Amino acid sequence: MANEQLDYLGYLKIKQLTSCQELESARHGEPAHIEMLYIIVHQAYELWFKEILHELESVIAMFDADNVNEKNMGIAVARLRRITSIQRVLIEQINVLETMTPLEFLDFRNYLGTASGFQSFQFRLIENRMGLKRSQRINYFPGRDYDAEFSETHRRRLIASESEPNLLQVVAAWLERTPFLRFQGFSFVDAYRNAVRDMLEGEREAICANTGLPPDAKAFALQSVDATEQTIRDFLDAEKHAKLMEDGRRSLSHRAMLAALFIHLYRDEPILQPAFQLLETLIDIDEQFTIWRNRHAVMVHRMLGRKLGTGQSSGYEYLKRTAERYRIFTDLFNIATYLIPRSHIPPLPDDLKRDLGFYWTAHKA
Repeated sequence: MANEQLDYLGYLKIKQLTSCQELESARHGEPAHIEMLYIIVHQAYELWFKEILHELESVIAMFDADNVNEKNMGIAVARLRRITSIQRVLIEQINVLETMTPLEFLDFRNYLGTASGFQSFQFRLIENRMGLKRSQRINYFPGRDYDAEFSETHRRRLIASESEPNLLQVVAAWLERTPFLRFQGFSFVDAYRNAVRDMLEGEREAICANTGLPPDAKAFALQSVDATEQTIRDFLDAEKHAKLMEDGRRSLSHRAMLAALFIHLYRDEPILQPAFQLLETLIDIDEQFTIWRNRHAVMVHRMLGRKLGTGQSSGYEYLKRTAERYRIFTDLFNIATYLIPRSHIPPLPDDLKRDLGFYWTAHKA
């Protein structure tokens, strides 16, 4: 009742929102009709970035603890999935922006000065809160760090965010605490290693027994099996993994990677299903940002060709490179390398299987 005078316009600050579209071309006496679309699309991006940060910060806070409340797992997955839904909207907005032709863009482009999407403070902050490291970044102006384009206030916030717990770090710590890799006499690593050995031995026998396979094709197939065996052997080697982490080629620790593999292989166990959904959603977010960056790069190429971007950046070339370089959860993508068919997944001990099930199911069993 206290808010009975509050209406739609006041609650959403519509007057303020719709007064924020000032055409720079009109200020110079040459109003370009299409500039309104350009402004609104980019303002909408910033609003969505704010919502992504809102969801991201809440999930980081949930996981930035020694113990993650299991009741929060569903909430975290729902909020991360909300981010993926927003990302699909961001990608669709490019289609709206591409209704502007390159010639129409030139009607007002010269009035933009140094204004550039590279100066989106919120998106740079999203990258940092996701877990992008300064060492991963590509400078879009030679010799200038990514934060050099911002005000002192924004620059301090970006620098501070680099040392704060980010999504990659808190998820990695959560994975490292996975308790099921060893259970009484069960060792997941030993069971997995034996399962892989039996699987590959079966593949070798099948190749050798295939009389219709030419000798060169048979040799190639056997080499492929040997390569798979070596890949998995390297994956299980903690010392090699530590070296890869030192070289910056891995982000997750060896234990975290084993935990992620365990969750993927035993995803059908009730307690592990939320954890599996979380990992899948993190991969979705990374994938959607990669798609968005690629679409953005293609759009810039379409609008500018090989010209410099607004703000005199490298435009298309820079965006194309960031699409592959700015991946956060590459290690989770790589888990697929080490998956084995369900028929070869080693069975879990009965006690562990009961612990991973619902209480009622376990009780009835």
